[in-house]
Amino acid sequence: MDLKETKESLNKFAKYVVQQSRSNLTKNKKNYSKELYNSLGSEIDVGANSFSLDFVMEKYGIFQDRGVKGTESGRSLDNFSYKQSSNLKGFEAATGTFAKWAKFRNIRLRNAKGQFAKGNYKSIGFIIANSIKKKGIKPSLFFTKPFEKAFHNLPNELVEAYGLDVEQFLQYTIDKNGK
Repeated sequence: MDLKETKESLNKFAKYVVQQSRSNLTKNKKNYSKELYNSLGSEIDVGANSFSLDFVMEKYGIFQDRGVKGTESGRSLDNFSYKQSSNLKGFEAATGTFAKWAKFRNIRLRNAKGQFAKGNYKSIGFIIANSIKKKGIKPSLFFTKPFEKAFHNLPNELVEAYGLDVEQFLQYTIDKNGK
């Protein structure tokens, strides 16, 4: 049985979720390097008797979407915290990443006279990384919201598409055996 209608319905669902997630990243200004934006995608596998749909993205996308509780405050939708994380990027690597981000955003420190200090991006990276470690990352739900919205429409649409595929298969079987 060819599940053409079912695959088309799943493709439409996945395309919508990815497009809306990318749009949310851009609207929420979480699209600095476009790494997460470009990594968003889906993998659909439709077999004779089953189908599956997987969404893919960079690992840190989950932390951006669901949030991370800091060591001192903050909240995570999955109760994930920096205290229990051993697989997060090292503090040193995060410092460098935030230094690049601060340079891109032109964030600078001021000296005692109130003038902008030169070349302190590494210090800024350290300050930001330390702040995020303590306060965590606020959930953005850039992926969760479009997924849930599309999912509410999916069951009826998918049942109808699967029903069309079964109907076409039965018609093909009847035509083949009837001749």
